[in-house]
Amino acid sequence: MSVEELKGSGNGAVEVALAPQVATTAQIAPTKSVDGYEVDLEPHEHPQNKPVFFKWVIVGVVGMSALCVTCETSAASVTESGISRDFHVGPEVTILSVSLFVLGLGIGPLLTGPLSEVYGRNFVYRTSFALLTAFTFGVAFAPNIVVHLVFRFLGGFIGSSFLTVAGGSVSDLFENRQVGNAMLAFVLTAFVGPVLGPLYAGFVNQHLDWRWTYYILIIWSFLQTIALFTIVPETYVPVLRKWKAKRLRKSTGDPKYYAPLDRRTQSMTQAIIISCYRPFQLVIYERMALLLCTWSALILGILYLSFQAFPIIFGDVHHFNVEDVGMTFIGIGVGMLASIFIQPYFNRYLVQEAEKAGSPMPPPEARLLGAEIGGVCAPISLWWLAFTTYPGVHWIVPILASVLFGFSIILVFTSVLTYLVAAYRPVAASAMASNSAMRYSFGACFPLFAGQMYTRLGTVGATALLAGLMTAAAPLPFIFKRIGPRIRAKSRFANFPS
Repeated sequence: MSVEELKGSGNGAVEVALAPQVATTAQIAPTKSVDGYEVDLEPHEHPQNKPVFFKWVIVGVVGMSALCVTCETSAASVTESGISRDFHVGPEVTILSVSLFVLGLGIGPLLTGPLSEVYGRNFVYRTSFALLTAFTFGVAFAPNIVVHLVFRFLGGFIGSSFLTVAGGSVSDLFENRQVGNAMLAFVLTAFVGPVLGPLYAGFVNQHLDWRWTYYILIIWSFLQTIALFTIVPETYVPVLRKWKAKRLRKSTGDPKYYAPLDRRTQSMTQAIIISCYRPFQLVIYERMALLLCTWSALILGILYLSFQAFPIIFGDVHHFNVEDVGMTFIGIGVGMLASIFIQPYFNRYLVQEAEKAGSPMPPPEARLLGAEIGGVCAPISLWWLAFTTYPGVHWIVPILASVLFGFSIILVFTSVLTYLVAAYRPVAASAMASNSAMRYSFGACFPLFAGQMYTRLGTVGATALLAGLMTAAAPLPFIFKRIGPRIRAKSRFANFPS
C-alpha cells in the first residue's frame, strides 16, 4: 500500500520501509531557547538534498545488503543433506539451521531496535554486517553441528539489527512525495531474498560442497561491509544534528549548543525494555491486532515451510535434482514481483478514499483492500497446489500455483502492516514489532514439522491442511473493514499518548 503518508519506526526491513521515519525540514540557523541554542541542519547538510544519483547508490547498497541477509535465511535449507552427512545428524537437527536463523531475526529487533535512535544508522549497519561476516565464517568452518547452529542463531540475531533500520535510511533520503519508488525497490529485496536463497544454493550444492554456500555468503557480506563503510553516509537527521552541536561546542567553546538528542531523558535500558514488552502488550489486549498478526504470520510460516515442502513435492514426486528444486522457487518470486504492478491502483484508491473522507489521510480500513484480494488468492493458490502434486500432473502446474501464492504474500503482508500502523499510530513501532516477532516465530517453527507432516499426510493432504487454514482466515480483512472503526474507538492503544 502507499508508503508516503506513514511515519514512525519499527522492526525489520519491511516494517521500517513501510512506515519510514521522515526527516525534519532543515533550518539555517540555531534556534535560541531559554537555556541554549538548538542546532538544526542547513539545506546543504540535509540528506534529502544529496544528488539524486548518489541517493540511489545508497539505496542500492542498502538494498543489496538487506538481500544478503534475507537470502541467508533460506539458503541453509539446501545444505541439509551435506550437513547431515558430515555431522552425522538427522533431518530433525539439520532443519534447525533455518529455524534458528529465522528465530534470531525475530528476537534481535526487540533488543537492538532502539540503538539507531541514539547511535545512528551507520553504527548499526557497520557493526551488524562486520559481525554477520564473522558469524557466517563460523558457520562455514564449524567443526560440529553445535557450533554450526550457534553461529546460525547469532547470524540471524545480528542480521536483524541491520534489517531493523535499513528502510529508515531510504526514508531519510527522500521526501514523502518521492519516497514511494525507492521504498518499493527496497521492500522487494526483503521478500525476494528468501526465494533467491534456495535458487543459488541449489546450483552451488549440485556442483560443490555444501560449505561453499556459506563461503559465497562470506564473500558477499564482506563486500557489503566494505560498501557500507565507504559509500553509505549517516542519514539519520537527529544524530546528524547531535554531531553538529558537538562540533559547534568544540569550535566555539560555547556549551549552550545542543540538539534534541542531547536532551534525551530515556535511558537505553528503558528503551529496550519498552521495545520488548509493549509489542506483546498490544497483542494481548487487542484482539484485532492479535488476529491480523497471526494471519500474516501464518502466510509467512507457510512460505518458510515451502523450503521443506518443495524438495518433497518436486524432488521426491517429480524426481528433480537439487539444482532443479531450487529453481522451482522462481514461481514464488515471479508472483512477488508481479504484485508491484497493481501498486499504482491501490495508491489511487487510497487517494479517492481520502477525498471521500475529506482528509489528507484515508481511513485505516481503506488499507485492507490488498488483504481482501490476497486473502482470497492465497487459499486458492494452496488448494490449486494441493491437488496438482500428483506424479501424473505436469510440474509446471504446481509452480503456476506458487506464482499466485507469491502474489498473495505481498498483498497480505503490506496491507496488514500498513493497516496496523494506521490503526495504532501512537504505538506504530510496537504494532510493527509485534507483527515481526510473531511472523518470525511462525517462520522458525513451521519448517520443524514440515517434513513429518508431508510424510504422514502426503503432499495432497498436508498442502490441503494449509489451504484450509488460509481459507478459515480469509474473512478477516472483510470483517475488520466493517467493524474496525468501532474496535479502534474502544482501543486503549489507538488513543495511547504519543
